[in-house]
Amino acid sequence: MQTIQTSSVPVEQLKALAQFVQNAAGPELRDVLLSVSRCISEGADLAVIEAASATLTPAEAAERLGMSRTHLYKLLDRGEIVAHRVGRDRRIRVADLVAFEEQRQSDRRELAEHFAKQRQTRDAAVDEVADLL
Repeated sequence: MQTIQTSSVPVEQLKALAQFVQNAAGPELRDVLLSVSRCISEGADLAVIEAASATLTPAEAAERLGMSRTHLYKLLDRGEIVAHRVGRDRRIRVADLVAFEEQRQSDRRELAEHFAKQRQTRDAAVDEVADLL
């Protein structure tokens, strides 16, 4: 695992990154860069993990996902996140956690698009009814 120190990144460069993300990045790259930018602006260092073999404890995985351990255990019990046992403890492969995060982001985007289209359809129907009156 490699740790990248972020404390020396100037605020102006973070603002330039945010502007680039809004104007030029595709949705997948946008999510990555926004996460990196948020971590840097909060003063966190970044860690690069070899996803193929690295594992996390449930506490580490919950922290990475920004949720409680209790909620993470519910996801593990439902099989939404793949885990394996080491004795009586559980371990989560980083690759499986990344796959879960990607699926969750995809689901969120799909839901947001669904609600946006629903609102557009409703607004169009209201306009059509108003035109008839």
